[in-house]
Parts: sequence; structure tokens; C-alpha cells
Amino acid sequence: MMTNSPNAPATIDAQFKALSDGTRRALLEYLVREGEQSVHALTAISGVSQPMVSRHMAKLKRAALVTARRTGRETWYSARAKGLAPVVQWMAVYGALWSQRFTALEGIGE
Repeated sequence: MMTNSPNAPATIDAQFKALSDGTRRALLEYLVREGEQSVHALTAISGVSQPMVSRHMAKLKRAALVTARRTGRETWYSARAKGLAPVVQWMAVYGALWSQRFTALEGIGE
């Protein structure tokens, strides 16, 4: 699949890398469910140290999956509503392709 945007493959690669870690997925899921959270709050629920939470959040931010804002000394993160769109679009194309192939394979045995 070719895309019109030269940055789309890089974005998808960054997103898959960011989502490959279970802690990052859990942090992102928490933000989606609970809304904007401080690093302090994310540290309390994650079971990892504050520096590790900050590193995980930085990777999610680079992958355009979260946004950050500073208030004083605290950083607050929010999930980006359309952040996963490139991955979802990629999965939709390949999901349809694989579905067609599985259907064709089922027809061979009949």
C-alpha cells in the first residue's frame, strides 16, 4: 500500500513501536478511559517509577498518540482522539486483504 503522505509510514512505524510495550499501552488505555492525567497520577497507577513513566509518555508523544501540557512543574497528558487513525487505516486495508484471501482459501476446498 502506498500512501500520499511521505510521513505516514514513519508515523505508523513510531506508533507500532510505541504500542509494542505493555506499559505504554496500559498508560494510553488509562488516558482514553479517564481523560487527562498528570505524570504523578500516571506514576501512581502504573507501578513504575516517575522517570520511567516520563520516558514512556515521551515515546507516546513522539508517536502522536498523546499530547502534553505543562502547568507549573507538572506535566499533564491526554490521549489524542485521532492519534491511532494511521494504524487503524493500515489495519483496515490489510484486514480486508486477509479476509479476501481467507474467503478464497475456503472456496478451494468446496
